[in-house]
Amino acid sequence: MNQFDYQRVTTTKDAIAAISKTANTAFLAGGTNLIDLMKSGVTAPYKLIDINPVPLANIEQTATGLRIGALAKNSDVSEHELVTKYFPLLSKALKAGASPQLRNMATVGGNMMQRTRCPYFYDTATACNKRVPGSGCSAIGGYNRMHAIFGASDQCIAVHPSDMCVALVALDASINVASAKAQRKIAFADFHRLPGDTPQLDNNLQKGELITSIDIPFNNLSAHAHYLKVRDRASYAFALVSVAAALSIKNNTVQEAHLAMGGVAHKPWRLREAEAFLKGKPATGENFRQAASIAMKNAKAYGSNHFKLALAPNTIVEALKLALG
Repeated sequence: MNQFDYQRVTTTKDAIAAISKTANTAFLAGGTNLIDLMKSGVTAPYKLIDINPVPLANIEQTATGLRIGALAKNSDVSEHELVTKYFPLLSKALKAGASPQLRNMATVGGNMMQRTRCPYFYDTATACNKRVPGSGCSAIGGYNRMHAIFGASDQCIAVHPSDMCVALVALDASINVASAKAQRKIAFADFHRLPGDTPQLDNNLQKGELITSIDIPFNNLSAHAHYLKVRDRASYAFALVSVAAALSIKNNTVQEAHLAMGGVAHKPWRLREAEAFLKGKPATGENFRQAASIAMKNAKAYGSNHFKLALAPNTIVEALKLALG
């Protein structure tokens, strides 16, 4: 690990000022991903800005929903009474992520900013367009069992690793961001990027901006919500495929459906066409299977991950059944 400067700040204003002054500077919160990247030589910031003292860890009800501070710990969010009452999908997704020890350190903002766990990204001896733009993608034609089946490009087929983010995109969350010039709100679905020709860019956060909180609007989905994660082992493993499913049901008819997938794309993958298909239809296994088929129509495998073409729709169906209860 390279040497770096360290600065601790106590206010949002000071954090933004510090990140804007020096090139190649990073915010430090829980550090559960950043420190790994630094140890592996994937990233080497000149300076770390420790934002842990900044008061951004509140979890509070608003007039329209729930606001969660960017420095709230994943474990605190997953157990918070407002989250378990109104947004059980988020609680379940958070509890499916990492290990209890990591959840006790990881923050909501850091979870959003975490980078892919593609092994070629972490191996500095291999070509990786995400790590070194223009160097090539070793995963294409290589061992790509964990990799994308949606939204990939010939530059990158890596997947986003977060469980929390899959639930948040399904819940129509939005992100509050502050900079020296202004504050802005970003729809969660628009925050993370597909690789395209710039796979090194994971999200649409601009230089000098700080995530301050996320907002989740109230909905009628809490009674029928489930997060299903298929992985190689029961704990501390990233998803091969995951599905966030939430339904509003009346007289066994789907009034509203929210579906998103993880482990399948460079960003949390919302299944809007499948949602539209389910709306107004009976909540039956056959309709769930048709919705899953619609969700898979643009899927593409790259060799080692061909099994996902069957695993993904089966997981969608199972998640919907479990959400229905």
